[in-house]
Amino acid sequence: MYKLLHINDVVRIPPEKFGQPLEKVASEVLRSTYEGVVMREFGAVLAVLNVAVSNVGKILPGDGAIFHRASFDLLVYSPVVQEVVEGEVVEVTDFGVFVRIGPMDGLVHVSQLMDDFINYDEKRGALIGKETQRFIEKGVNVRARIITVSLSGGASRSSKIGMTMRQPFLGALVWIEEDLRKVRGEKPEKAADEIKK
Repeated sequence: MYKLLHINDVVRIPPEKFGQPLEKVASEVLRSTYEGVVMREFGAVLAVLNVAVSNVGKILPGDGAIFHRASFDLLVYSPVVQEVVEGEVVEVTDFGVFVRIGPMDGLVHVSQLMDDFINYDEKRGALIGKETQRFIEKGVNVRARIITVSLSGGASRSSKIGMTMRQPFLGALVWIEEDLRKVRGEKPEKAADEIKK
């Protein structure tokens, strides 16, 4: 889920930036501090927007910088348990697939892919269902439900998002289209991805 949060903080303006426009310098400092960082309480920070800085600053003993109060907005992505998301498969391994959902990647463990015995085709880089012959490979668009979230401060790589596709109308978007045709009683069509096989 994407959110826009309003934040009040103090920004440190270093001495080498004195004389430059205050709003511009404060924006640069805040962007370098917040953007690209995962914060446990907020999620992944994508952008710092609408920076407003007080003209009055404080000097602290032992530090040549000036500290100004600032208010700004943070655009964040915060994955929510039970949220249904769509994304692209960016990596396939023998234990599951990594799906890019916005600025983060989530893992769909092999046990959560489908109700079928699954084989890993290393040469093709795909996970294939034994009975259904449905497959997942890099570049496939999927729909999944988030089942676990563990955000840790710092880089987004250290955060963990677990997802499932073992429910009706979750999985590769091609599978969902096939299932919808079956429910409506329509004639099954060969999907473009399956014709390539």
